[in-house]
Amino acid sequence: MAATPEPAPHTRPQEALRDWLTRHERIFILTGAGCSTQSGIPDYRDRNGEWKRTPPITLQALTGSDAAYRRYWARSSVGWLRFLAAEPNPAHHALAALEARGQVRLLLTQNVDGLHQRAGSRDVLDLHGRLDAVVCLGCGERTSREAVQGRIEAANPGWHAGMARAAPDGDADIADEAVAGFRAPRCARCDGLLKPDVVFFGEAVPRTRVEQARRALHGSDAMLVAGSSLMVWSGLRFVRAAVDLGLPVAILNRGRTRADDLAGLRIDADIATALEEALA
Repeated sequence: MAATPEPAPHTRPQEALRDWLTRHERIFILTGAGCSTQSGIPDYRDRNGEWKRTPPITLQALTGSDAAYRRYWARSSVGWLRFLAAEPNPAHHALAALEARGQVRLLLTQNVDGLHQRAGSRDVLDLHGRLDAVVCLGCGERTSREAVQGRIEAANPGWHAGMARAAPDGDADIADEAVAGFRAPRCARCDGLLKPDVVFFGEAVPRTRVEQARRALHGSDAMLVAGSSLMVWSGLRFVRAAVDLGLPVAILNRGRTRADDLAGLRIDADIATALEEALA
């Protein structure tokens, strides 16, 4: 089913977006990494939707060897501190303001940083989970990431990662030799392996989250994508579902997306600037 045509384009993307927003009252919003880059959290893909770096670790790789598990947590112990320092940026605040106007049916985010909630958004569904929680793969016990960080630091006195560079989703690039002496955390209850309570690359999104998002989409009158290239099915499926329902779709993203041909309104602009000015 083809996307519903939008009115003639405006001279400025902010004007086109402002006009689009005024015509809809129950917007289903999907956000991706592009919403958080201005907060200092790197993204994975370039303007063409290609990987900027090696794809993220899979769950199979994390649990497949002691070396991979130790390397992941060594990098995470560094990246977490930088991730924790990130603050909501104007994109997060603009979407919270849109919700305060009563125009948001649901904000579905592919991000794991919790910045939408910190900016004031309440109707948020974390599609891929949250990095601030950790789950044991053995017994299922959930722990805060902050508590795990404390245990990591206690088990690794004097450990230094050396030069490190921030990477997406609380990861960090560190030298291989720094990993060798690192002691990775285990479950305090059963000594099982730990993982952040997020959907790893290649993992399926829990069905309950998908169903909750679909119900919200059915109660919406339009869909806005902000900051996602839609290169993974977890997000793209909702754009396709919106089109099947006959909902107008607007996409705001830097660079191409997999759903450009499905959008009635397509804006290639800075996410924060476009949202902030459209709501001014």
